[in-house]
Amino acid sequence: MPLQSNFKSDLEREKELCLLLDRYYNQYLNHYTFERISDMKQQMAGIDLIFTHKTSGKQYHIDEKAQLDYVNENLPTFAFELSYEKNGILKEGWLFDTSKTTEFYALITSIYADAPNVFTSCKITLVNRQKLVHLLTERNLNSAILKRYTLPGENIHGKIKIEELHHRSEGYLYASTKNKVEKPLNLILKLDFLEEIGVAKRLA
Repeated sequence: MPLQSNFKSDLEREKELCLLLDRYYNQYLNHYTFERISDMKQQMAGIDLIFTHKTSGKQYHIDEKAQLDYVNENLPTFAFELSYEKNGILKEGWLFDTSKTTEFYALITSIYADAPNVFTSCKITLVNRQKLVHLLTERNLNSAILKRYTLPGENIHGKIKIEELHHRSEGYLYASTKNKVEKPLNLILKLDFLEEIGVAKRLA
C-alpha cells in the first residue's frame, strides 16, 4: 500500500470546517473578536486566527489544529508534531519550532459530519502553548530528548511509551513511519490531562 499524504485534501476540508468554527467563535468568544489570517507569511509563523480582547485590545495568535483524519470519532487525545520528513530531510515539528509565534492552539476534535465535508458539530479546546512547553520542560521533555526515543534509520512505527508520562492517563509518543509519507513523530497527549493541569480549556 503506498504511503499517503493528506495535505491537499486537508486544506479543502479545512475551508469547509472553518464555516462551522466561525459560528462557534461568534457564539462562545464573549469578550473577544476574531480575525482569520490569509497572509501566507503569518500562516507559516503559526497564526491562523487573531483573537482581540474587546476591552483591552490585547491580541493573541491562534493556530488551529483539526483532527480531520478522524471525522465522526470522539478521540480523547491530540497529536502534537515533533518532527517530520520532507524530501528525505528531517524537519522540526510545529510544537517546538521557535520560528512559530503561536500563543494558543485551537484543537478541533470530535468533528461530526452528516455528509462528506458537511460538518455539523465539533469540540474546540484552547491550549496555552507557553504553559504546555513549560510543563514538558518540567517533565524533562524537550525536542532533543524526545527524539532520542526514535533512532534514525530504525523505522520504528506505532506507540512508544516514555517514562516521563503515564501512557494511559497522560500521553506517549507515536511514530507513523509506515503509513504516512511525511513519517511524523508525534507527542500524543490526553485532552483531559491538559485541562486538569490548567494548560487547556474547553471553548465549545
